[in-house]
Amino acid sequence: MNAPTRRASHGPDIEEHLATNRYFDRAFGTDAVKILPGEYFVTTSDVVLVTVLGSCVAACVRDKEKGIGGMNHFMLPENGDAGVLSPSARYGTYAMEVLLNHLMKLGARRQSLEAKVFGGGKVMASLSQSQVGERNSQFVLDYLAAEGIPVAAQDLLNVYPRKVYYFPTSGRVMVKKLVRLHNDTLAEREREYQDRLANGKVGGEVELFR
Repeated sequence: MNAPTRRASHGPDIEEHLATNRYFDRAFGTDAVKILPGEYFVTTSDVVLVTVLGSCVAACVRDKEKGIGGMNHFMLPENGDAGVLSPSARYGTYAMEVLLNHLMKLGARRQSLEAKVFGGGKVMASLSQSQVGERNSQFVLDYLAAEGIPVAAQDLLNVYPRKVYYFPTSGRVMVKKLVRLHNDTLAEREREYQDRLANGKVGGEVELFR
């Protein structure tokens, strides 16, 4: 039996939620799940996971042999360092451990995991001075390196929002840079999420199994 090796910090307010927005994607002819800030999804089915990223990052992690995979969508709080041991990194650590824990509960094996990471763009003027996108990007790379999970692909930083389509069973990813996007919804979602992080604590308690 695998033993738990680490627990994320916990508190009453900020929790990583399982995404519930499912729909049929006519472009790909398959079921899809939309991942919003602070959400994640893990599946053994042939679905596409979809998210739109600004300053946030998404980690797409899968067992490349079993085809079990998932995606999260998270941001570090505005204040604090990006290092994996910093106080603000508790939020990113929690988001990553929820995802990994769920994958392994479904049968994924740590030695077969691979990751693809996206986002961290400098797209919100209110967050640009604190380099939120840069800190999010560096955090996710540092975290995966510390956990020994190889990064098979990445598209991080720059100034553009991104729309990401991830197919967990095959590992295929399609990324569209939204160069001409004038979408207040994305900015508003990230501002609201940033406010929740600033005013809350990391929620839940997660044991990471190896």
